[in-house]
Amino acid sequence: MNEAPTNSNNQDQENFILSFFKLESSGGIILMFAAVLAMVFANTELRVYYDLLLSTPVAVIVGPLEVAKPLLLWINDGLMAVFFFLVGLELKRELIEGELSDRRNIILPGVGAVGGMLVPAMVYVYFNYDDPMLRQGWAIPAATDIAFALGVLSLLGSRVPSSVKVFLTSLAIFDDIGAIIIIAMFYTDDISFVSLVVVACCIPILYLFNRYKVEARSLYMMVGLIMWVALLKSGVHATLSGVLVALFIPLKSATRKNFSPLKSLEHDLHSVVAFFVLPVFAFANAGINLTGVGTEALLHSVPLGIALGLFVGKQVGVFGLCYLAIKAGWTRLPTGMNYTALYGTAALCGIGFTMSLFIGSLTFEMGGMDKFFDERIGIIVGSVLSGIVGFVLLKISLKAPPEQSK
Repeated sequence: MNEAPTNSNNQDQENFILSFFKLESSGGIILMFAAVLAMVFANTELRVYYDLLLSTPVAVIVGPLEVAKPLLLWINDGLMAVFFFLVGLELKRELIEGELSDRRNIILPGVGAVGGMLVPAMVYVYFNYDDPMLRQGWAIPAATDIAFALGVLSLLGSRVPSSVKVFLTSLAIFDDIGAIIIIAMFYTDDISFVSLVVVACCIPILYLFNRYKVEARSLYMMVGLIMWVALLKSGVHATLSGVLVALFIPLKSATRKNFSPLKSLEHDLHSVVAFFVLPVFAFANAGINLTGVGTEALLHSVPLGIALGLFVGKQVGVFGLCYLAIKAGWTRLPTGMNYTALYGTAALCGIGFTMSLFIGSLTFEMGGMDKFFDERIGIIVGSVLSGIVGFVLLKISLKAPPEQSK
């Protein structure tokens, strides 16, 4: 108990990252299983039941208020709000006292995230520049699926140093910030002023809860539900309500020493998101019928732009900007990593899956275009190729521990 506070904080941060890695990597494996299961359903006689399930109408009516959507959109708008709520909790904790609270730990993953969003978007736009409607999909290959990426990383076992896990996790957090900004700025329908007023009224209430260290989860969830419905009706995507509510959850308790309402809620939600929310989303969105599909389907501008954006753009963007930042002296290569490992990690960032599917559904649903197949085949091809290349490069560059290298 006599350890210096700094060492204790560093150890707590590292232990949290390692426990996060274990949970997210195992969740990533289940995510893979859900995606494969969706493909099985979509390409067998079970297809009719798969389509029937996702198109099932679900309605909630309270007086004059009605929210009616097919089950697929309840999953994409409702369950994914829980995912973004968890992202918001992680973001707040990391920025206040986690890895991202130290500026030295921000530069490399931050630069990598910027490159990992800009270059894939440019690759996609290159292939779809002539069509303004298709060009709206530029953000699809800009996303990284942290659960899937860590799931692939976990297959390498104990040879992966904590620095690689921390770098990938931190980069994914910055990537999530970028996705949140992109969704808020570019993926909105016609704006409803009345609904946004309701959202605006919710924010001061959440502020007062935080100011007076209110810890009752039910109060935050009640205001969050009102905000979710209002955003759903406003034209701004409803999942952003999860992020907004998360930012007001108190980090420290006013009544219980060494207790964090935010960390407690984050801990409770991790399993729900990793083992239920994301697998359900993957099952609902990954099912595409490959019957009669030839190489010409992959050469269409949308799947080609997405696949190459994820597979080539992510590697070039993440590694390229990180390399330039290191050579310019702005930052340094993390301990335990070499440039091959950095490139392999950059390749893993090309696994866009969950977030790419989510942004893709927003893009072409709002644009009124039926690009379900094009977008998903591009995401799957780009993500699979990125996962394979990243795994191989990391296996080559990261040596096994001495006790396992016999």
